[in-house]
Amino acid sequence: MFDSAFQDGVKRPGSREMTVMLAALMGLNSFAIDAMIPALPAIGRSLHVADENSRQLVVVAYFVGFASTQLVWGPLADRFGRKPILAAGIVLYGLFALLCAFSGSFAVLIASRLAMGASAAVTRVLVVAMVRDLFEREAMARVMSLVFMVFMLMPVLAPNIGLAILLVASWEAIFLALAAYALIMLVWSGTRLPETLHQEYRRSLKWDDLTAAVWETVRESQSRGYTIALTITFGALVAYIASIQQIVFEAFHQPRLIGIVFAAIAAPMALASWTNSRVVGRFGLRRVGHIASLAFTAIALLHAAIALDGRETLLSFIVLQALTMSAFAFTSSNLSTLAMEHMAPIAGTASSVQGMIGTIGGAILGFIIGQYFDGTVVPYLIGTAACATGGFVALLLTEPKRLFAPIDADPLEREAARESTAIPEDLA
Repeated sequence: MFDSAFQDGVKRPGSREMTVMLAALMGLNSFAIDAMIPALPAIGRSLHVADENSRQLVVVAYFVGFASTQLVWGPLADRFGRKPILAAGIVLYGLFALLCAFSGSFAVLIASRLAMGASAAVTRVLVVAMVRDLFEREAMARVMSLVFMVFMLMPVLAPNIGLAILLVASWEAIFLALAAYALIMLVWSGTRLPETLHQEYRRSLKWDDLTAAVWETVRESQSRGYTIALTITFGALVAYIASIQQIVFEAFHQPRLIGIVFAAIAAPMALASWTNSRVVGRFGLRRVGHIASLAFTAIALLHAAIALDGRETLLSFIVLQALTMSAFAFTSSNLSTLAMEHMAPIAGTASSVQGMIGTIGGAILGFIIGQYFDGTVVPYLIGTAACATGGFVALLLTEPKRLFAPIDADPLEREAARESTAIPEDLA
């Protein structure tokens, strides 16, 4: 399947290359966020940012921009195809990365980060849409897990790459590296990525058609419910990214360990995504996703209780945060697949709507949690526990009668699980 010519006549790359390419496209976002974490103090000093919590805007502004254009990229991709829209977004990403590098003030940097995130949103929308173009149900979840597995290796590398750049250059050089990364992905995807949108699924840009697709996405109960659950859950990830530099630097007074801490938490997340790809076809989306959401809630509550009791150490933070974010990886992979399960004819627009809601809501929640930072980990951990609990409650309200449902409970899921075994072994 992966080696045949596709919609545009381009010979499709092998399954491993396709997976790595899709993950690398999503990695444009991860690298743009995570590589900046160790540079926040330097940015603050260089651009005269007095309030340390205000430095979080470098991260949060990117998320807001990332959310703002998803509803633009999806309909355009449903109309004109995935490849040309992807290329346009990558080009803009690279240009705004250069603008960030040459920003003369904090306000210009934040505006440039906003625009950079708005451009990069194309990768989130189109990677999800392309996987939805090609796969169904458990097969889709399995492929998305493998994409996320490779994608999650970026937080292991990016902070250390950022630190390495800072050893020999200023923080502006990190943005130059991001522009170079964009150029590489533009060439790679342009020459190797096939067009995945089926001709019969191309949609017009008429207002009535767009609003109908948006309405279908928010009206369909499963799409709406799992999107809400993901939005609340995503707040915990934004809070983590926005707060981790201050937590390591100020709460634990170990600035030199920021790269190690980031890697120690991100690596288990990558392993969790790989594990999910191995088990979801056997146990089903709902059972794995729902159990993961419950585990996410339980671990987050335990971690918050330990911190409130005054027994938190850097080691306990790393261990429990790694477990928490590993459960998050299981949760997000499967719940996002369930949200897209009935959206095949409008995959681009649906991915846009779901992504916009999830990112804006998650960014707001994460920013609120981050602003409560008081020199300790307690506000962050309470906020994470609240997001995990709220996400599980939303999931419960979405499908109360199918909580932890085994794959055998749904004949369609059984059939999809059998179909998922058709994915070539080299994708595993």
